[in-house]
Amino acid sequence: MKYLIVGLGNPGDEYAGTRHNIGFTVLDAMAKASNSSFSDKRYGFICPVKYKGREFILLKPSTFMNLSGNAVRYWINREKIKPGNLLVIVDDIALPLGSIRMRPKGSDGGHNGLSHITSILGTNEYARIRVGIGNGFRKGSKVNYVLGEWSPDEKKFLEERITLVIEMIRSFGTSGTELTMTAFNKKGRITGTENDRDKTE
Repeated sequence: MKYLIVGLGNPGDEYAGTRHNIGFTVLDAMAKASNSSFSDKRYGFICPVKYKGREFILLKPSTFMNLSGNAVRYWINREKIKPGNLLVIVDDIALPLGSIRMRPKGSDGGHNGLSHITSILGTNEYARIRVGIGNGFRKGSKVNYVLGEWSPDEKKFLEERITLVIEMIRSFGTSGTELTMTAFNKKGRITGTENDRDKTE
């Protein structure tokens, strides 16, 4: 069984370690935990990881966030990935810092990466894990906040949260979306004010 795990972010050193690149950060951690590394391929950086008889193809698109769908479509077709075996890791300012939530489908919530993937695939029925990056920014400074780097304290806090996301990815492949949501969404919740727009998704 093959699974395409897509971490959203922007390529380039200037974006490394930024809040918007949490998808890249998660996949880098998963590759490291599996003693694997990424190779520069067409439309993205690829790292195959095996776990309990499943093959996870980790993809960090090199298309920039707004064109993420091009990379997803190419690798789904190349690797003959079933639609139900696609999982996207994405940042979310509507969730408290470190809050983690999985959904089987849903709206893009204003996220350009998800929006392009949905447009290119022609459906929003693919699993996604949202990782909260908080919304601690002043009015008019959203872009600077999202593209800003984590503070040392935030980095330390996120380490254990990223470990939880990796467990969820593995569970997605071995147990499926619904059982993963049941097992992990409560663990992933961080108490705080959040926009629950996706409760109806």
